[in-house]
Amino acid sequence: MTDCGRLVELSHVIRRGLVTHPGVPGPVIMPYETRQESRKHYAPGTEFAMDLLALPGNTGTYLDAPYHRYPDGADLSAITLEQTVDLPALVVRAADGPPRGIDATALADLDVRGAAVLLHTGDDARFGTSAYIENPHYLTQGGAAWLADHGAALVGIDANNIDDTAGADRPAHTLLLAAGIPIVEHLTGLAQLPTAGARFTALPLRIEATGSVPVRAFARLPG
Repeated sequence: MTDCGRLVELSHVIRRGLVTHPGVPGPVIMPYETRQESRKHYAPGTEFAMDLLALPGNTGTYLDAPYHRYPDGADLSAITLEQTVDLPALVVRAADGPPRGIDATALADLDVRGAAVLLHTGDDARFGTSAYIENPHYLTQGGAAWLADHGAALVGIDANNIDDTAGADRPAHTLLLAAGIPIVEHLTGLAQLPTAGARFTALPLRIEATGSVPVRAFARLPG
């Protein structure tokens, strides 16, 4: 990893009861073995806590692998480090107000090949509130097709969904994941990044037959 610049946190905190998507249950975090219970296994003064976690893959800031959309697509265990670690970051600033869709015209001047393209909408300021899903930004079908055709390595957004959820189709997921491009949704803190020059990382757990999981996303700023 590049040895320069400070690290910037880009992921939301996961806590008990967090609502990421209305209608999707929040995470359950509960003791599996308490500190008091553990004392019987160890020497005096030694204790541990171990928790049981139950959460949807789409919790907090998470990564979608192709398997999320396609049954024969690469699952989380097949996502390589090269796809998610120390990628050159290109930050696309979405315009305020309508239209909310980010299309190919906002991307046309960028060299996205091999880069993490991060769509900065500012919607993350409303994360965890009912307003978060009202008039959110999204990537249009044309924008997704352009990124897939031009070799983006990963695409992220700090909004409720990379697709327009007003309809039932999901063209951005469909096109990007078909091209093997991981998607990171519900980012935060993108305002702290320059439009170019930072390095982006979002590491998923290696889980077979699973398509989405929370990630610790962060960037290293240029020195």
